[in-house]
Amino acid sequence: MPRTKAARPLYAAFEGPVSTLYAELVERARSEGQLLPGTPGSLALRERPGSGAYWYRRYYPLPKLPQVDSFVCTQNEHAAHDAMRKRIDAAAWSQEQVRMLRTLGMQVADKDAALVLVEMHNRGLFAAGLVLVGTLAYMAWLNEFGVHAVSSRTQDIDLARRHALKLATPVSFMEAVQATRLGFIPVPGGLSPSAPSTSVKRPGREGLRVDILTSGTELGRVIHLPELDWHAQAIPCFDYLLTSPRQAAMLAGGHCVPVNAPAPERLAWHKLYSSTRRANDTAKAEKDLRQAATLLAVLVERDNLDLSSSAKAVPTEVLGAARQRLPALQSLLEPHPQALDEIQRAVHEAT
Repeated sequence: MPRTKAARPLYAAFEGPVSTLYAELVERARSEGQLLPGTPGSLALRERPGSGAYWYRRYYPLPKLPQVDSFVCTQNEHAAHDAMRKRIDAAAWSQEQVRMLRTLGMQVADKDAALVLVEMHNRGLFAAGLVLVGTLAYMAWLNEFGVHAVSSRTQDIDLARRHALKLATPVSFMEAVQATRLGFIPVPGGLSPSAPSTSVKRPGREGLRVDILTSGTELGRVIHLPELDWHAQAIPCFDYLLTSPRQAAMLAGGHCVPVNAPAPERLAWHKLYSSTRRANDTAKAEKDLRQAATLLAVLVERDNLDLSSSAKAVPTEVLGAARQRLPALQSLLEPHPQALDEIQRAVHEAT
C-alpha cells in the first residue's frame, strides 16, 4: 500500500541570530518615540525669497504617491536639524533591519498597513490602550516567539478596545486615517446599512480596510466611542480576548511599530471560536483554525504553557467551539502530538 504523506509541522524555529536581530529592532523602536511615516527620506534646504531658508524632510508616503515635503525648521535652528537627521538615520537603519527580517522569513505587513499603524502609534492610541487584533496580531506573535509559519496576508487591520482609551483629549479616528493620504472612506457597519460606520476602506475592490471593534454580547451592534469620535462593532467574547493585553511589535513596510496585542493564549482560544462563526466564509474559517492551531503548538512546545490552566479563564461558549474543532485540530496537529494531547486534555477538563 502507498504510504500516506506525513503532515508538515505548522511552524519552524528561526536560528538564534534572527531572533536577536528582531529583539534589538523592537527595543530601539520602543525607545524612538514618534516614528517617521513613509520612507526615511532626506533633508532638503529650500530658499524663500525675502524670508530666508528652511529645512524640509522630503520623503515618499508610498511608492505610487507623490513625494511629500514636511517642514522641519529654519536654516539656523541647528538643534532641530540635527534631531531630524538622527531620526532619519534611525528610520533608515530600521528599514534595513525589517528588509533583512522579511528576507529571512519573518512576518511583515505591507506599506499601507505601516502608514495606518504609524499614525495610530504617533497619536498615542496604542499607549492609551488600543489593541491590535486579528491576523496582524497573530503575525506579531509569530515574530515574538521567533518562529516561521505559512506567511499570512490580510487586507484588514482590526483594532479594538475593551474600555475607553486613556487619552488626555479625544483623538479623531477619521482624521488619523485621513492623515495617511491613503484616501480612506467610511463604509457601513453593524447590523443595518443605515448604522454609523465602524470601518474605513481604501477605494477599490481589494483596498485596505480598517475595522474598529469592541466587546459586546450582540454581534454587529454599533457602539459609540466618544474618545475616538467614531463607532465600533461589538464582537462576542471580546471581553475575554482583550483582558490583559501585552506589549508587542508589528513589522510593516519598513517600520517596526510598538503595539498592544491580546495575550497569545487568549488569541489562540478566540481564533478557535471565530473559526466556528464564519459559516459564510469557509476560507477565513480555515485560516482562523490554522492560526489557532499554530499558536497553540508554539505555546505548548516553545513557551511551556499549561493549557489546562489557561482554559480555566476561557468562556464556556469559546470552550464549546474548541470542543467542536477537536477533530480538525487532530489533523492539523499530527506533527505536534504534545500540543494535541494538551489541547484535548484542557478542553475535556474544562468542559
